[in-house]
Amino acid sequence: MKKGDFIKRYRWFIIGFTVLIVGLCIIPLTKTRINPDLESYLPETMESIQSDRRIEEAFGDEEPIMIVMKSDDVLKTETLERLQKLDRAFSRQPAFKRVFSLFGTKNIISDYGMMIVDPVIKRIPKDREGVETLRDEIKENDLAYGLVVSEDFRYALILLVSNKTVEDPELISIINQTLAENPGPEEIAITGQPILRDEANRNIARDMIILLPVGLIIMFFFLWSSFREIRGVLLPFSVVVFSIIVCMSLIPLFGWELSIIGVLVPIIMLAVANNYGVYFIARYQDLNANSPHLSMEEIVEESFRYLFMPVLFCGLTTIAGIMGLLGHILIPARQMGVVTGIGVGFALLVSLFFVPSVLSTLKKGKPDKDLVGEPTGIISRILHKTGDIITKNPKKTIAVFSIFLVFCVTGLIFFKVAPDSNNILPKNHSFNKAIKIVDQHFGGDKIITVMFEGDAKDPLLLKEMDRYEEELEKMPNVGSVTSLSTMIRKMSKALNDPGDPWYDKIPDSRDAVAQYLELYSMSGDPEDLEQFVDFDYTRTLMTIQYKAANISDIDDILDKLDKLTGENPFPHVIGGYSLADKEINKSVAEGQNRSLFFALITIAILVSLIFKNYRAGLLGGLPLLFAVLCTFGIMGWLGLELNIVTALLSSISIGLGVDFTIQVFWRIKWELANGLDYADSIKATLRTIGRGIVVNAFAVMLGFSALFLSSFPLVRLFGFLIILSVSLCLVCALVLIPAICLVFKPKFLMPKEKNGNSGRNQELK
Repeated sequence: MKKGDFIKRYRWFIIGFTVLIVGLCIIPLTKTRINPDLESYLPETMESIQSDRRIEEAFGDEEPIMIVMKSDDVLKTETLERLQKLDRAFSRQPAFKRVFSLFGTKNIISDYGMMIVDPVIKRIPKDREGVETLRDEIKENDLAYGLVVSEDFRYALILLVSNKTVEDPELISIINQTLAENPGPEEIAITGQPILRDEANRNIARDMIILLPVGLIIMFFFLWSSFREIRGVLLPFSVVVFSIIVCMSLIPLFGWELSIIGVLVPIIMLAVANNYGVYFIARYQDLNANSPHLSMEEIVEESFRYLFMPVLFCGLTTIAGIMGLLGHILIPARQMGVVTGIGVGFALLVSLFFVPSVLSTLKKGKPDKDLVGEPTGIISRILHKTGDIITKNPKKTIAVFSIFLVFCVTGLIFFKVAPDSNNILPKNHSFNKAIKIVDQHFGGDKIITVMFEGDAKDPLLLKEMDRYEEELEKMPNVGSVTSLSTMIRKMSKALNDPGDPWYDKIPDSRDAVAQYLELYSMSGDPEDLEQFVDFDYTRTLMTIQYKAANISDIDDILDKLDKLTGENPFPHVIGGYSLADKEINKSVAEGQNRSLFFALITIAILVSLIFKNYRAGLLGGLPLLFAVLCTFGIMGWLGLELNIVTALLSSISIGLGVDFTIQVFWRIKWELANGLDYADSIKATLRTIGRGIVVNAFAVMLGFSALFLSSFPLVRLFGFLIILSVSLCLVCALVLIPAICLVFKPKFLMPKEKNGNSGRNQELK
């Protein structure tokens, strides 16, 4: 049975079966759930995750939330009164394990040889003299100065430690309600992972509601402006809608959740799924204009026979490129590779069978005059002119591309990976404003915790932690290091006079340490020490607060810790969310390289098999490699960082861009088989299939332009970069590849002499 006869015979079955599958896939969509927790994107087997779990087992699962209050002077009476009310209100909330602020900070002092533990603020001063006295006292207290109040006294910090007993939306509601019930003129900014998750959760839902409809509207009008025929709009458009439904239904069907990365899935399908249908419409209009004697069924049969193999190959290579995401470390990236790969496969099948089946039931439309004789449309004129330039100056064309490549690759020197996920939200968001203030005035928003195992009252362990503290605080990005040894040294100052041998020192005996702690419990609150040591004093925590502008800053601290722990006889665990955040972003680069390597190799093999020549694979991968290198080089020049979303760029752009090259190869080969020389074959290729490629590429770029409306800056950045990458793939496929073919005349495109041109003509016409 001929390929075209298959469509004619089974067209109604194909149409009905396609609609049934899509209808069934609508049901699971109602069960889609959102997961904004970035830490859950990492495999549980990663070292940072395992370390956090061990620390959580000993000290409980908790998360810090930082509230920053800005005033011209935080020691003003009304500001202190508001701060006190907030401290008390938050302390009454069972959702918080600890509340730490200026009103919870202790002042450990000596009173006639006795240790006295008093609050920093016993009573709120009412006059200027009292305020200045308090200011001087705070400056002398290193448990408060620079930790809960800034050195310029313009900012105060409230640290809430969530016990993670309530969901993020409820937790945020408690915080906002408490702030509203205790109003004041001071500016408030809040940061912390619950804030990020809650905001991301709402923004993911918003993006899904806004981006897809906008993208569909853009796609609809672009298809109409390109084909000026209702079937030229509705058929590719139906493929897009069907494929999105099927693709998105796979997420709940597989038991997965929609992540921040998952926001891209429907937009990728929007941009990719119309590709193959566009080729059918372009071929139909070409035959309708240039072969008016053909009936509609004959046009469909000829279009199907000509396009089946190249479209199939394009689809398979696109799937291979996207499936490169399976090599990614991030779980949602791998999941996206699976669902989009299946979604593209479905779009391919629908385009190959559903679109021609529907076309075969329709009557012929009006021929497009732009496809007959001299070109009149802007796309056709540009392609016609491009063909003339390439055939006249192929070597100069290659030289221009080479110079541009060298310029872009130089930008890789400045290419870097984001150190955290703070860029998920806009810079002017309260979340990032608070981070900026904490970095500048409170030692940094990032925290590393080191859990030591052993007798916490052992002077050897305490002195070891003291050594850590002394070495780490020498580092420029470390704001503070606190532990039980910090508190013991503070107690020693209260119990010993300056000049005494044990002043500001860790005692040599365990009994002396135990006595210090007993005296503290008698004068102060024993719960003050819970953040440093567990109930039986067998595990103790050291908290390192720091800031980092890039991953190397975090690595410097970790390298220092490695050096210190190499000399440490006590078992220890290094954890903290900032390390998981760092792992997320560091895995971005590793996943990027792995998925890029996988995609390039797979596509090179497929293209080699398609054209039965390994040189085809090498040449076919050239535009993709060119586009990837130039895109990342431009990112370096512009100072754009690689993050959890932009790291998906290479696999997706490779999967999209390879289509253009295969279509160009296939058409040049076809024209050569019909007796044209290389120059005329290239001109004919650009004039015919070139139009479909351009329409296809612009449809992809316009589809991704919907991402500019995203709530997430990194998603908007991805939209810009994927458009840039696809543009480079397009120009490379339509200009560089033809120029290379004209100069080197690759044998895999030449027709086999044994078939003869006449026989080939009969087969293709």
